[in-house]
Amino acid sequence: MRVVAITNQKGGVGKTTTAINLAACLAQRGVRVLLIDLDPQANATSGLGLAQEEGGSLYPALVVGSDPFTAIRSTRIPNLSIIRSHQELAGCEIELAQSGNHLARLREVLAPLRASGHFDYILLDCPPSLGVLMTSALAAADELLVPLQCEYFGLEGLSKIVGVVQQIRDCGANPHLLLEGIVMTMYDSRANLAQQVVGDVKNYFAEIIYNSIIPRTVRLGEAPSFGKSIIEYEPNGRGAVAYRALAEEFMARRAAKS
Repeated sequence: MRVVAITNQKGGVGKTTTAINLAACLAQRGVRVLLIDLDPQANATSGLGLAQEEGGSLYPALVVGSDPFTAIRSTRIPNLSIIRSHQELAGCEIELAQSGNHLARLREVLAPLRASGHFDYILLDCPPSLGVLMTSALAAADELLVPLQCEYFGLEGLSKIVGVVQQIRDCGANPHLLLEGIVMTMYDSRANLAQQVVGDVKNYFAEIIYNSIIPRTVRLGEAPSFGKSIIEYEPNGRGAVAYRALAEEFMARRAAKS
């Protein structure tokens, strides 16, 4: 079982959209996925049509040592489970920062989930910041997947993420953390800048950039407001086709490494 952190410290880049839809498309392929919403804004939770519930997030497990299995909920999509988020996670940032082992805490909480064999992948939807929850996720993950918007500022953000990954490795918190992939999102083929940004990322990160590119579509933006993944909301649309291709490439990469 692998733990994959889906993160970008910049908001509005398609991070949660990618977390929801990659999880849904993997589940559709028969992969057992647990999506953990670590963002206090709880967009992955609402994006799958689920309500926030105090005590229903990973907060009790992180802070008072509750059993993380009690927070797992099923979704409408077979093979996809979720641990929801709640605004209480915002307070968790402060409490974890005051503890002596905040970088190790999430890894400790996920250990029994890893050992259970119930899931093939755990996907962590991280907050759009370089705070305690995001760094804890990087310390707990096997791999990092970075959704990157096809705009100039996305390139600036990518350099910061690469720096943080190196810091996590160097400090010993997670020396084997792998920057596994970059997913280009919100791509508009009509925009010269988008094509240039994709080209620049390919030049510098040719080995890890995904061939599957997520287009900018209205339906991808609409789906969360209906509490649905894109494969439920518009199963034959461009967004659904792109995320299915991403899931296929995601699995093919791992098959090649095994």
